[in-house]
Amino acid sequence: MTEPLLYPLLAVDPARVGDWWLDARLAATPSGVAYTAHSEAGEHVMVLMLSEGASADAAAVDRFAGTVNTMHIDTVLARGGRGQADGRLGHRFVAPSDTPQAPDATPEAPWVTLAWDGSPDAVAEAHRVLAEVDLSWLPPQGTPSGPDYQLPWIDKVTPGLARRWPLPWPGRPQRAGWLSILVSWLIMMLVMALAVLIAILIFQATPPQSPPPPVPTSASGSGSGSPESGSPSPESGSPSPQSGSPSPGESAEGSSPTPDSRL
Repeated sequence: MTEPLLYPLLAVDPARVGDWWLDARLAATPSGVAYTAHSEAGEHVMVLMLSEGASADAAAVDRFAGTVNTMHIDTVLARGGRGQADGRLGHRFVAPSDTPQAPDATPEAPWVTLAWDGSPDAVAEAHRVLAEVDLSWLPPQGTPSGPDYQLPWIDKVTPGLARRWPLPWPGRPQRAGWLSILVSWLIMMLVMALAVLIAILIFQATPPQSPPPPVPTSASGSGSGSPESGSPSPESGSPSPQSGSPSPGESAEGSSPTPDSRL
Protein backbone atom coordinates (compact mmCIF):
# COMPACT_ATOMS: atom_id res chain seq x y z
CA MET A 1 0.00 0.00 0.00
CA THR A 2 1.32 3.41 -0.96
CA GLU A 3 1.86 5.75 1.94
CA PRO A 4 0.24 9.20 1.54
CA LEU A 5 2.48 12.22 1.33
CA LEU A 6 2.81 14.25 4.50
CA TYR A 7 3.71 17.93 4.56
CA PRO A 8 5.15 19.88 7.52
CA LEU A 9 2.96 22.17 9.56
CA LEU A 10 3.11 25.89 8.83
CA ALA A 11 3.37 28.73 11.31
CA VAL A 12 -0.33 29.56 10.78
CA ASP A 13 -1.45 26.04 11.69
CA PRO A 14 -2.73 25.49 15.23
CA ALA A 15 -0.77 23.09 17.38
CA ARG A 16 -3.88 21.47 18.82
CA VAL A 17 -7.51 21.06 17.76
CA GLY A 18 -9.86 19.67 20.37
CA ASP A 19 -8.09 16.82 22.18
CA TRP A 20 -5.68 16.09 19.32
CA TRP A 21 -2.18 17.38 18.64
CA LEU A 22 -1.51 18.04 14.96
CA ASP A 23 1.44 16.21 13.35
CA ALA A 24 1.49 17.05 9.64
CA ARG A 25 -0.57 18.29 6.71
CA LEU A 26 -2.35 15.87 4.41
CA ALA A 27 -4.22 18.16 2.04
CA ALA A 28 -5.01 21.85 1.68
CA THR A 29 -7.77 23.48 -0.34
CA PRO A 30 -9.34 26.96 -0.28
CA SER A 31 -12.05 25.62 2.04
CA GLY A 32 -9.83 24.00 4.66
CA VAL A 33 -6.90 21.80 5.63
CA ALA A 34 -6.63 18.11 6.51
CA TYR A 35 -4.10 17.06 9.16
CA THR A 36 -2.78 13.92 10.74
CA ALA A 37 -2.96 14.11 14.53
CA HIS A 38 -2.64 12.05 17.68
CA SER A 39 -4.25 12.05 21.11
CA GLU A 40 -2.66 11.95 24.53
CA ALA A 41 -3.17 8.18 24.52
CA GLY A 42 -1.34 7.79 21.19
CA GLU A 43 -4.39 7.30 18.93
CA HIS A 44 -3.74 8.52 15.35
CA VAL A 45 -6.58 10.31 13.59
CA MET A 46 -7.28 12.70 10.73
CA VAL A 47 -8.56 16.21 11.49
CA LEU A 48 -10.34 18.40 8.95
CA MET A 49 -10.61 22.10 9.75
CA LEU A 50 -12.22 24.85 7.68
CA SER A 51 -10.26 27.89 6.58
CA GLU A 52 -10.77 31.42 7.81
CA GLY A 53 -12.89 32.38 4.83
CA ALA A 54 -15.12 29.28 4.91
CA SER A 55 -15.61 29.60 8.68
CA ALA A 56 -17.07 33.08 8.21
CA ASP A 57 -19.59 31.90 5.56
CA ALA A 58 -22.76 30.44 7.09
CA ALA A 59 -23.58 28.53 3.89
CA ALA A 60 -20.13 26.91 3.83
CA VAL A 61 -20.48 25.93 7.50
CA ASP A 62 -23.86 24.34 6.78
CA ARG A 63 -22.47 22.37 3.83
CA PHE A 64 -19.63 21.09 6.00
CA ALA A 65 -22.01 20.04 8.78
CA GLY A 66 -24.35 18.33 6.31
CA THR A 67 -21.49 16.37 4.76
CA VAL A 68 -20.30 15.20 8.18
CA ASN A 69 -23.82 14.10 9.15
CA THR A 70 -23.98 11.76 6.14
CA MET A 71 -20.82 9.85 7.18
CA HIS A 72 -20.70 6.50 8.96
CA ILE A 73 -21.03 6.74 12.72
CA ASP A 74 -17.77 4.83 13.26
CA THR A 75 -15.86 7.17 10.95
CA VAL A 76 -16.65 10.38 12.85
CA LEU A 77 -14.85 10.35 16.20
CA ALA A 78 -15.50 13.94 17.29
CA ARG A 79 -16.50 17.31 15.92
CA GLY A 80 -16.50 20.88 17.15
CA GLY A 81 -16.61 24.53 16.26
CA ARG A 82 -19.31 26.67 14.77
CA GLY A 83 -22.54 24.94 13.70
CA GLN A 84 -21.45 21.37 14.47
CA ALA A 85 -23.71 20.55 17.42
CA ASP A 86 -26.82 19.61 15.40
CA GLY A 87 -27.77 16.86 13.00
CA ARG A 88 -27.57 13.07 12.99
CA LEU A 89 -24.07 13.04 14.48
CA GLY A 90 -24.56 16.01 16.76
CA HIS A 91 -23.81 13.80 19.77
CA ARG A 92 -20.18 13.71 18.62
CA PHE A 93 -19.89 17.43 19.30
CA VAL A 94 -17.19 18.34 21.84
CA ALA A 95 -18.01 21.56 23.68
CA PRO A 96 -15.00 23.58 24.90
CA SER A 97 -16.43 23.98 28.41
CA ASP A 98 -13.07 24.71 30.07
CA THR A 99 -11.77 27.11 27.42
CA PRO A 100 -11.99 30.83 28.30
CA GLN A 101 -14.07 32.73 25.79
CA ALA A 102 -12.47 35.56 23.85
CA PRO A 103 -13.78 39.11 24.43
CA ASP A 104 -14.74 39.46 20.76
CA ALA A 105 -16.79 36.21 20.91
CA THR A 106 -15.34 35.00 17.60
CA PRO A 107 -16.60 31.41 17.08
CA GLU A 108 -14.12 28.62 16.56
CA ALA A 109 -13.66 27.21 13.08
CA PRO A 110 -15.65 24.04 12.34
CA TRP A 111 -13.61 20.84 12.52
CA VAL A 112 -14.13 17.11 12.51
CA THR A 113 -11.96 14.20 13.62
CA LEU A 114 -12.13 11.10 11.40
CA ALA A 115 -10.68 7.63 11.71
CA TRP A 116 -7.25 7.33 10.08
CA ASP A 117 -5.78 4.14 8.63
CA GLY A 118 -2.90 5.71 6.69
CA SER A 119 -4.30 4.78 3.28
CA PRO A 120 -4.70 6.98 0.20
CA ASP A 121 -8.45 6.43 0.45
CA ALA A 122 -8.48 8.50 3.65
CA VAL A 123 -6.77 11.36 1.84
CA ALA A 124 -9.31 11.08 -1.00
CA GLU A 125 -12.10 11.26 1.59
CA ALA A 126 -10.59 14.45 2.99
CA HIS A 127 -10.50 16.00 -0.49
CA ARG A 128 -14.13 15.00 -1.02
CA VAL A 129 -15.35 16.61 2.20
CA LEU A 130 -13.47 19.85 1.53
CA ALA A 131 -14.73 19.92 -2.05
CA GLU A 132 -18.30 19.78 -0.75
CA VAL A 133 -17.64 23.03 1.09
CA ASP A 134 -16.11 25.11 -1.72
CA LEU A 135 -18.23 23.42 -4.46
CA SER A 136 -15.15 22.80 -6.60
CA TRP A 137 -16.77 19.65 -8.01
CA LEU A 138 -19.70 21.66 -9.38
CA PRO A 139 -19.26 22.43 -13.11
CA PRO A 140 -20.12 25.90 -14.44
CA GLN A 141 -23.87 26.35 -14.94
CA GLY A 142 -25.26 27.97 -18.06
CA THR A 143 -23.32 29.95 -20.63
CA PRO A 144 -20.40 31.91 -19.19
CA SER A 145 -20.75 35.65 -19.75
CA GLY A 146 -19.13 38.53 -17.97
CA PRO A 147 -16.62 38.15 -15.15
CA ASP A 148 -16.23 34.69 -13.65
CA TYR A 149 -17.96 34.17 -10.32
CA GLN A 150 -16.03 32.93 -7.34
CA LEU A 151 -16.79 32.56 -3.67
CA PRO A 152 -16.06 35.77 -1.77
CA TRP A 153 -13.86 33.95 0.77
CA ILE A 154 -11.90 31.86 -1.72
CA ASP A 155 -8.66 33.80 -1.06
CA LYS A 156 -8.78 33.49 2.75
CA VAL A 157 -7.07 30.13 3.01
CA THR A 158 -5.55 30.61 6.47
CA PRO A 159 -6.78 27.94 8.93
CA GLY A 160 -9.65 29.08 11.08
CA LEU A 161 -9.57 30.03 14.75
CA ALA A 162 -8.73 27.28 17.23
CA ARG A 163 -8.33 28.11 20.92
CA ARG A 164 -5.83 26.19 23.02
CA TRP A 165 -6.45 25.42 26.67
CA PRO A 166 -4.61 24.78 28.87
CA LEU A 167 -1.84 26.91 27.44
CA PRO A 168 1.39 25.14 26.43
CA TRP A 169 4.92 26.01 27.46
CA PRO A 170 6.36 29.06 25.63
CA GLY A 171 8.12 27.98 22.46
CA ARG A 172 6.67 24.45 22.61
CA PRO A 173 3.77 23.36 20.41
CA GLN A 174 2.85 20.55 22.79
CA ARG A 175 2.37 20.16 26.51
CA ALA A 176 5.17 18.63 28.52
CA GLY A 177 4.87 14.99 29.58
CA TRP A 178 4.31 13.86 33.14
CA LEU A 179 8.01 13.10 33.59
CA SER A 180 9.04 16.63 32.59
CA ILE A 181 6.42 18.14 34.88
CA LEU A 182 7.62 15.96 37.79
CA VAL A 183 11.26 16.94 37.26
CA SER A 184 10.31 20.63 37.05
CA TRP A 185 8.32 20.36 40.27
CA LEU A 186 11.21 18.67 42.10
CA ILE A 187 13.69 21.30 40.91
CA MET A 188 11.36 24.07 42.05
CA MET A 189 11.01 22.50 45.52
CA LEU A 190 14.80 22.08 45.77
CA VAL A 191 15.40 25.73 44.90
CA MET A 192 12.82 26.86 47.47
CA ALA A 193 14.39 24.70 50.20
CA LEU A 194 17.84 26.05 49.34
CA ALA A 195 16.58 29.63 49.54
CA VAL A 196 15.05 29.00 52.99
CA LEU A 197 18.30 27.38 54.22
CA ILE A 198 20.37 30.33 53.02
CA ALA A 199 18.04 32.78 54.77
CA ILE A 200 18.31 30.82 58.05
CA LEU A 201 22.12 30.74 57.88
CA ILE A 202 22.33 34.46 57.17
CA PHE A 203 20.19 35.39 60.17
CA GLN A 204 22.02 32.98 62.47
CA ALA A 205 25.45 34.37 61.52
CA THR A 206 24.49 37.97 62.29
CA PRO A 207 26.43 39.15 65.44
CA PRO A 208 24.46 40.69 68.31
CA GLN A 209 24.46 44.46 68.30
CA SER A 210 24.73 46.62 71.46
CA PRO A 211 22.24 49.42 71.98
CA PRO A 212 23.38 52.94 71.04
CA PRO A 213 24.84 55.18 73.83
CA PRO A 214 22.45 57.59 75.53
CA VAL A 215 22.25 61.08 74.16
CA PRO A 216 23.37 63.76 76.74
CA THR A 217 20.66 66.18 77.80
CA SER A 218 20.97 69.97 78.47
CA ALA A 219 21.00 69.49 82.28
CA SER A 220 24.11 67.26 82.18
CA GLY A 221 26.07 69.39 79.75
CA SER A 222 29.10 71.61 80.35
CA GLY A 223 27.19 74.79 81.13
CA SER A 224 25.97 75.67 77.68
CA GLY A 225 22.43 76.82 77.19
CA SER A 226 19.69 74.60 75.93
CA PRO A 227 19.35 74.45 72.14
CA GLU A 228 15.66 75.15 72.31
CA SER A 229 15.91 78.53 74.01
CA GLY A 230 19.22 79.76 72.55
CA SER A 231 20.15 81.50 75.90
CA PRO A 232 22.03 80.16 78.91
CA SER A 233 19.98 78.68 81.68
CA PRO A 234 19.90 80.32 85.15
CA GLU A 235 21.57 77.33 86.75
CA SER A 236 24.54 77.23 84.35
CA GLY A 237 24.92 80.91 83.40
CA SER A 238 25.21 82.59 86.90
CA PRO A 239 27.40 81.40 89.75
CA SER A 240 25.71 79.83 92.71
CA PRO A 241 25.97 81.48 96.17
CA GLN A 242 28.10 78.58 97.43
CA SER A 243 30.69 78.75 94.63
CA GLY A 244 30.78 82.50 94.00
CA SER A 245 31.10 85.65 96.32
CA PRO A 246 30.12 85.27 99.99
CA SER A 247 26.87 86.52 101.31
CA PRO A 248 26.74 89.79 103.38
CA GLY A 249 26.41 87.90 106.67
CA GLU A 250 29.42 85.76 106.04
CA SER A 251 31.67 88.73 105.15
CA ALA A 252 30.89 90.42 108.49
CA GLU A 253 31.38 87.43 110.79
CA GLY A 254 33.53 84.70 109.37
CA SER A 255 35.75 86.23 106.72
CA SER A 256 38.08 89.11 106.31
CA PRO A 257 36.65 92.18 104.65
CA THR A 258 37.63 92.93 101.13
CA PRO A 259 39.22 96.17 100.15
CA ASP A 260 35.99 97.34 98.68
CA SER A 261 34.13 96.77 101.92
CA ARG A 262 36.58 98.83 104.01
CA LEU A 263 36.06 101.75 101.74
